Amino acid sequence: MIAGTPVLDLDDAASLEAADAGGALRSAASGGAQVRATAAAVAEDTLIRLADLRPRSVVLVSGAGRATRAAALLVAALGDRASLPIVPVASLPPWVGPLDVVLVAGDDAGDPRLIDAVDRAVRRGAEVVVAAPHEGPLRAAAAGRAALLEPRVQVLDHNRLLRFLAAGMAVLRIVDPTRAGAAVPDLTELADVLDAEALRDGPHNEVFRNPAKTLAARMHQRGVVLAGDSPATAELAEHGTEVLLQSAGRVAAAVDLAEAVAANPRMVEAAGQSAPNFDPLFHDEELDGPVPVERMRVFVLSSDADQSAARRRLAVFGAAGSGLVDADLVRADVDLLHTTLTDPSVPTPARQDEPGFGGSGLGTTGHGTELEQLAVLALRLEMAAAYLRLIGSRGSATESQGQYGGRY
Repeated sequence: MIAGTPVLDLDDAASLEAADAGGALRSAASGGAQVRATAAAVAEDTLIRLADLRPRSVVLVSGAGRATRAAALLVAALGDRASLPIVPVASLPPWVGPLDVVLVAGDDAGDPRLIDAVDRAVRRGAEVVVAAPHEGPLRAAAAGRAALLEPRVQVLDHNRLLRFLAAGMAVLRIVDPTRAGAAVPDLTELADVLDAEALRDGPHNEVFRNPAKTLAARMHQRGVVLAGDSPATAELAEHGTEVLLQSAGRVAAAVDLAEAVAANPRMVEAAGQSAPNFDPLFHDEELDGPVPVERMRVFVLSSDADQSAARRRLAVFGAAGSGLVDADLVRADVDLLHTTLTDPSVPTPARQDEPGFGGSGLGTTGHGTELEQLAVLALRLEMAAAYLRLIGSRGSATESQGQYGGRY
């Protein structure tokens, strides 16, 4: 037996599904369903009151958890493209009035901040959209005076980012169609792309053609740093570390790419302190057991169509030649996902990775809007976290299988 091997093999689909009694994989793969549910609500004229409205600002009042992260991601991706201010806040500002649109998002229908925000925004004459459970005190506060985007797909708490992201995109497409709307993908098409990504990341696809399994395999038994090469991907890196902690119990760091590059010498020094004479060239894990050092891997999340600059910056992680710290460039394959939507059973074409340190591009260069790429990467990170949870456990479930739709 190889020392340090995981409890489950990532290519053993039957064992993975049997271990996933809590529905972690299905929950992580439901991003497309959450986006499609929001698209259906918009098609039912849920947001009709926003039509032809050109507000002074869009205020995003968020509860704890994924709602706050989705608001930050929207601002980072669209803040410089929108024709109106997009303001993320924890509670309603005193200046909000009839000229503003307020999106109140969260998971807790009893959160006093959300209830107060809905009540005060309605009384001040603002247009209010509530993306939260329509129940309890929040339902009484809205009381027919606000548009409702209530959750229709039940998933685990840490897999709700895409639902809140879709709610924000739906509002911005309507109130700012010229500027922000041009940068926001159609929600139905985005749901199709996310479903295609979920199929690629499914347990029946082998590691070499499964981006989420590839991520999980390269994160396993490594110190993990998620780095973003832009403000939006830096926010996504924060989401990734939070999901890794909540889903797999893995502690990871989230930084900007420049910070990761600056910290490289210290990471190499810290990784080699426990075994100063360790040489990875002559270490065989099958014979010698686990490596005596904590090796680290930096995963650079990128939505930039031009990857050459990021790759040049990644070269620094191989400069020391120690093998203790390396890096992978992680990007969305949006073009590939669009071309495989009609028949997901067709094998994924072989990846044509460009040269880059670490030997794994973890995907081909793909284009599409920035938000489309960010959504795909978010789903992939959540699926990878679910796989890390399964290969590091013996299948003991703490969530209700029925609540989240059972196995994949």
